[in-house]
Amino acid sequence: MPKQVTPYKTEESKKNQVRQMFNNIAFRYDFLNRLLSMGIDKGWRKKVIALIKKKESLNILDIATGTGDLALELGQALPKAKVIGLDLAPQMLEIGRQKAQKKGMSESISFIEGDAENLPFQDNSFDAITVAFGVRNFETPLKGLKEMNRVLKPGGQLIVLEFSKTRSKFFKGIFNFYFKYILPQIGRLISKDARAYQYLYDSVQAFPSGNEFLNLLDQSGYRAEKWIPLTFGVCSIYYGEK
Repeated sequence: MPKQVTPYKTEESKKNQVRQMFNNIAFRYDFLNRLLSMGIDKGWRKKVIALIKKKESLNILDIATGTGDLALELGQALPKAKVIGLDLAPQMLEIGRQKAQKKGMSESISFIEGDAENLPFQDNSFDAITVAFGVRNFETPLKGLKEMNRVLKPGGQLIVLEFSKTRSKFFKGIFNFYFKYILPQIGRLISKDARAYQYLYDSVQAFPSGNEFLNLLDQSGYRAEKWIPLTFGVCSIYYGEK
């Protein structure tokens, strides 16, 4: 099992700490994402969407939706789909709702507060589930992956976008220096949360990537698993079917 890393050094559960962290940084989250990723994250999300099997009618669940970037892009790329964005942090969700309203997408996309490890949906409800940079924040990742399998329809797809440990010798030193020293300082100054972006680095280092994550998918009941490294392996797409 992955080593558990928490945002704050408190006695609260990881789940509550993660909720607090994202509520704290919600007001600067989108700005920092664009700044710190230099916009590369947009291309990563497009690759996630390209993997979804096109059907006449699609029910899609976007877990750890945050401020709704992936959910909104899913709705734009798949206009006949019904998309639900789920997240622990109500302040992040409120920003997502505002963005959907501005884009005229409030009817096709809904945002609900919920826990990925205890999903409020019936078995076999969704054609596809996406998770962008969220599994790393679960209290118990294996439990969350199994719960997502439960609510997927037979043949349904799970697509996880997550940071990973780059295997490129050339890029590894540069990226790790930026990720460990530069990014947390920028995040601290702009978000006013000293721990949030240090937690980002720490949690990525502790979280299984590559074949280790595929093993978690296998343990959770998925098949046809594959791993797609992106941008020198600093980010990866993991794919599985029920």
